[in-house]
Amino acid sequence: MNAPIRIDFISDIVCPWCAIGFGALEQAIQRLADEVVVEINFEPFELNPQMPRRGQNAVEHIMQKYGSTAADIARGQDSIRAGGKSVGFHFDLEKRTHFYNTFDAHRLMFWAGLEGLQRPLAHELFAAYFTQGQDISSAETLAGIASTVGLPEDQARKVLASDLYIKEVREREFHFTRRGIHAVPVVVLNERQLITGAQTADYYEQALRKSTALT
Repeated sequence: MNAPIRIDFISDIVCPWCAIGFGALEQAIQRLADEVVVEINFEPFELNPQMPRRGQNAVEHIMQKYGSTAADIARGQDSIRAGGKSVGFHFDLEKRTHFYNTFDAHRLMFWAGLEGLQRPLAHELFAAYFTQGQDISSAETLAGIASTVGLPEDQARKVLASDLYIKEVREREFHFTRRGIHAVPVVVLNERQLITGAQTADYYEQALRKSTALT
């Protein structure tokens, strides 16, 4: 096999198209399992860095931020559900009632990266938020989710109650916004090829094949 392909997946937990893009990327990786080796790094991006910890009603937030009407929101939700179905991810948008501050979730993801557990944690965080409607700004919720992927729950609580990884997450956020990334999801292959928006599995597969040919 060729050298591993580095994949930086820049995303936010409350971004539905990030969940869809992640699912499509995984489908592409699975198709190429016998041909390529990948290393996925989940990088932080906050859609709403000023969001209060208590969150904001989802419909209210979308109307306020984007000027959407109820009809716009309904159409958008239909597209999100269809996108989720295409990658085997279930969106229960009736349970997803709020947008939450995600900074602590990104700190948890950074720690998971040090333990080699980012990928399963991403699965659990997206499902907790979009399928189960959990408050992913809550330290107790996050610690419980961490435990499902093998991170010690008590240690997760200590991490979230401390200042650990605040500096590192801020630096990673700044690194990518400085490169002109202001919306997610974004996939960066081998720190060179940048793919914006949630793409199809076919698209990611072709990009990975091309990246392999260049290594």
